[in-house]
Amino acid sequence: MSKSTQPLLIAAFSPNIKLYTLLIVSFFITLSVFGIVLLPIWFLGLGQYISRRYYESLSCSLTSHHLQFKKGVMFKVEKTIPLENIQDLTFIENPLLKMLQLKILKIETASQGHPMKSDMQLVGIIEAGAFKDAVLAQREKLSNRKSSEDLTKESSEVVSLLRDIKGLLQEMRSK
Repeated sequence: MSKSTQPLLIAAFSPNIKLYTLLIVSFFITLSVFGIVLLPIWFLGLGQYISRRYYESLSCSLTSHHLQFKKGVMFKVEKTIPLENIQDLTFIENPLLKMLQLKILKIETASQGHPMKSDMQLVGIIEAGAFKDAVLAQREKLSNRKSSEDLTKESSEVVSLLRDIKGLLQEMRSK
């Protein structure tokens, strides 16, 4: 495992996500006439099983260069977002989330895609504020390192150019 892929911080998720998932899916099931018939099956076992599996599949880690996220029960999603592409980190709360003591951390990147679409939404991170601060601090550290590397590269190019000019001037003097 290279140094840039070793996690600096691994997010922990609240077990309340299981109840949140159960309630959100049941809301959408009740919107359809056919779904109302499935509602008892959802609440008596299937929903609890899927919610538990979803919770167990959640994983999010911050590395020195990326934010990595995995989720999914039947359809697995793995996302890796470079820290330098992150434009905004936003918290979202609604009455249900507040009741379950959860927050959504919405991450938006500098992408050419849909302007209103977020790139990643992390639901139920324990100590989400501290995780957000860690992501922002690592992004700042990375951008400072890159700017100092660019400055060093520019400086070496300027020194090389000045040496060339000095050599030309000495050559002109000797003629």
